[in-house]
Amino acid sequence: MTDSFVHLHLHTEYSMLDGASRIAEVVGAAARDGQPAVGITDHGNMYGALELYKEAKAQGVKPVLAWRATSRTRRAFPRPKRADNEIFHLTMVAENNVAITTS
Repeated sequence: MTDSFVHLHLHTEYSMLDGASRIAEVVGAAARDGQPAVGITDHGNMYGALELYKEAKAQGVKPVLAWRATSRTRRAFPRPKRADNEIFHLTMVAENNVAITTS
């Protein structure tokens, strides 16, 4: 195995207020750098997942789909003051394409 780097914590233009990276540019940079994969962890949504998947496949890079969820100790609305509310982030990365169902 060769030394390589895979960026797994990256916010794109779909991550409002957290990122401005354009998916095509990120994937292109990863491909040029010889990275075997690239992932995005947009905050609170997965709007860029399909675009990342298509672009990565087209450039020969493995797409890693993930998102960053936010958990609070209080209700989000009305929005509490940060000082009165503990906020936790949890990054969830897809392991495979098997759907989990609950009954």
